[in-house]
Amino acid sequence: MSDQSASGDLQNGGNSIINAVEHFVEQQVYPETGPRAHGDYRNYEDPARDSVRDFYRLNHRHQTHDFVIRQREIHLGLNRCRMNPFEALDFLNTLIDDSDPDIDLDQLQHLLQTAEAIRADGHPDWFVLTGLLHDLGKVLCLWGEPQWAVVGDTFPVGCQFNERVVYSEYFADNPDTTHPVYGTPQGIYQPGCGLRNILMSWGHDEYLFHVLRQYLPEPALYMIRYHSFYAWHREEQYNWLCDDHDREMLPWVRKFNPYDLYSKSPVPPNWSELKPYYTDLINKYLPDTIAF
Repeated sequence: MSDQSASGDLQNGGNSIINAVEHFVEQQVYPETGPRAHGDYRNYEDPARDSVRDFYRLNHRHQTHDFVIRQREIHLGLNRCRMNPFEALDFLNTLIDDSDPDIDLDQLQHLLQTAEAIRADGHPDWFVLTGLLHDLGKVLCLWGEPQWAVVGDTFPVGCQFNERVVYSEYFADNPDTTHPVYGTPQGIYQPGCGLRNILMSWGHDEYLFHVLRQYLPEPALYMIRYHSFYAWHREEQYNWLCDDHDREMLPWVRKFNPYDLYSKSPVPPNWSELKPYYTDLINKYLPDTIAF
């Protein structure tokens, strides 16, 4: 199946795929907020919905080295439009008003809850801002990208796929698996080359990193770029690619993820009370408009 035909597969009912993936992660993978054994997390052997498997079947089939190169050429010129960050949040909400099956909150409210949880724990204001903006890259869905190219776990392309990536068996349908270079353990990379020098599967994380890279501190950029790279920060794989800087930043990525996963609540944040704080915070770090 071509990338174009796969895109068509998900254009109809695409929101349901996002819903299923996010619902499964929240309800089946991370149902509790307290400390748990490492082996209790991310149990994909018995998913609640078949659509989760369908999502990763497409994702793992089509996220190839060449596909990622094409997506970077299309999107990383950041010449589609310029928007104020709040305009971008409103733009995103036109797509995913019903994307969260756990509670009836729109995307802005989820991001506010993430940010408020970070703020309540006394973290630096740039960390709070990261919580507010971390999913902004999902605007890619509004520009015709299929959901398998926007959400879900991320992983390196250009080298052998790791068996600890969720549903790794679906990589059997990815042409890179049998590629004479991309299918080898090291592929196109040298050990210790650093994550900044590898190509990650395409999605909202990588895209938003490039949108915001001029404006936020390095730990914030790592949180944004790698928060879906679970094979690295949770499963402790792909360490052979990392350099000392990656290892220094890893604790920040691990610190961020619980706020994203566990901050949802049926009580919406009071935006009218919070808006002055977040307006000042955005103005502190970002210009009036940013390039998408």
